[in-house]
Amino acid sequence: MGVGETFPVSINLNKTSQEPEDLGAVGAAAPAGVPTASRRARWRGVVLDVAPLRNGPYRRLWLGQGVSFVGFQVTSVAVPVQVYDLTHSSFWVGTLGLVNLLPLIVFGLWGGAVADHMDRRLLLLMASCVTWLATLLLLLQALLGMNNLWVIMAIVVVQATGFAVSSPTRGAIIPRLLDKELVPAANTLHFTVAQVGTLIGPLFAGVILARWSFAVAYGLDAVLFTVGLYAAMRLPAIPPLGDQQAGAAGRGQRGGTGAPGLRSVLEGLRYLWTQPVLLMSFVVDIIAMGVAMPRALFPELAETRFGGQGAVGWLFASIAIGAVAGGLLSGWIGRVHKQGIALVVSIVVWGLAVAAAGLAHALWLAVALLAVGGAADLVSAVFRQSMLQTYAPDEMRGRLQGVFIVVVAGGPRLGDMRAGATAAVAGATASWVGGGLACAVLVVLVSLLVPALLRYDTRTTRTE
Repeated sequence: MGVGETFPVSINLNKTSQEPEDLGAVGAAAPAGVPTASRRARWRGVVLDVAPLRNGPYRRLWLGQGVSFVGFQVTSVAVPVQVYDLTHSSFWVGTLGLVNLLPLIVFGLWGGAVADHMDRRLLLLMASCVTWLATLLLLLQALLGMNNLWVIMAIVVVQATGFAVSSPTRGAIIPRLLDKELVPAANTLHFTVAQVGTLIGPLFAGVILARWSFAVAYGLDAVLFTVGLYAAMRLPAIPPLGDQQAGAAGRGQRGGTGAPGLRSVLEGLRYLWTQPVLLMSFVVDIIAMGVAMPRALFPELAETRFGGQGAVGWLFASIAIGAVAGGLLSGWIGRVHKQGIALVVSIVVWGLAVAAAGLAHALWLAVALLAVGGAADLVSAVFRQSMLQTYAPDEMRGRLQGVFIVVVAGGPRLGDMRAGATAAVAGATASWVGGGLACAVLVVLVSLLVPALLRYDTRTTRTE
């Protein structure tokens, strides 16, 4: 297909039927060797479930996101390192969290509302172009040697705006491409490939910043992002379900209620307030990221404790190392039904692992402990996203995905602010260790106050 072509509107987006190119992905029937089939079945129950990749549109979306996210993570390391080089202050590195957070809140909620009212493919493509423009602007300021903190901050606002709209849109697309039973596996694939990018990207950034320049880092991001743009172009048209139903019936109904403005956003928030399980899944994630994330301390600790900029890439990559390992051994996740309890336990493990890493004085030990936390964080992310995508009706998914991205992307930025501000007062070690311990305690207390989360069981809870 050409770049401008889309699939016919009549495509059944809720099925995993394959395109002609996918027919070869379906293996032939297993021979009579039952022991071999049994071993394969047991192995599939442990390793990453790749069944969603048989769906062509989802596969391209997954691959495009994975490649472009490597470059995005290179930039995510280069920007705070550049800010630290300019200011020599963890406070200003932490302030990047606030600069990111404000557009994430505003445009994350608004973008989710828009995703419930227009073609999600078109919205994803438009928002991705905004993010790409921000990357090109970062490249330009580095090539010109501007070294201006406020220019960098302004470009970060543009980048966060595009990210805030594209992320909830992408999340709302996935349930339209796949059967509900494959959504947890698809989310595991999504988070795993994102963590692969979070692993490879910082390692690339560490090498690039040690040997070359910020311009090389931003240039690599700009090149890799083109793969994500192509994937968005090749998606089928994904209009609101109400538009498809209305077209078939000859009526002029809309997929969402009202216009994609403040009223529509408030409708989504009111719905969320009536769903304690979904609401608490957001609350515990805010605790996990906003209280325990030590990322803003990495540039300072790399320089003062672990030997310089060569260590910063490993620190930024450490959480992803564990997340990738956890994703590759995630075949069991789809069999967990008491997802509320599993969510709380995984966040407690995350907090304790972060606290332990803050006490480590050897780089390898800090990386290993943060990797344990990263594996736990991936598990919690899969459960939260799967609960949201299968629990909420399609006409609310875009708006709730907007809330999700505000929490998921905004939480770590709150964590950056907390870590940087606390380090300025109490020191980096106290900020790092105290945040991890506080996270583990708070998430247990909050879950006990709202037991509906702990009772959540996919076998007894009615979903769409």
